[in-house]
Amino acid sequence: MFESFIFAFLATLGYSIVFNVPKRFIPLAALGGALGWMGYIGFGLNYEAPVTAAFIGATIVGIWGEVLSVKVKDIVTVFIIPGIVPLVPGAGMYFTMLAVIEKDFELAATTGSESLFVAGAIASALILVSSISRLFRGRKIME
Repeated sequence: MFESFIFAFLATLGYSIVFNVPKRFIPLAALGGALGWMGYIGFGLNYEAPVTAAFIGATIVGIWGEVLSVKVKDIVTVFIIPGIVPLVPGAGMYFTMLAVIEKDFELAATTGSESLFVAGAIASALILVSSISRLFRGRKIME
């Protein structure tokens, strides 16, 4: 589990460097990615539900990004976009294409639909966290 944390941290760190995240935010963005991956692994190992695990992981990344954007007074995408990189179902899309090339269309349909559901779960979690955050922020402005 600790190795997964380190590898997710390093993957997010590398992505943050490649895509020009400001230097002062790179460790925070990498930590967000590692925390999201821990949520994904923790839920996925216990319940074997990759879609729900991706939703949990993306929710953690979304909350992390919203809290940090308020603390450091910068945009939330600086933390969310690198943070979801470990959760993106790249392997699922790879295996889908591999199954298509091998003409195993039943496996392609299964892995492809699961990858699409994982991507949808990530997007749904980020939208949910952002909407709830806007509700709370709007309330503070109105008071």
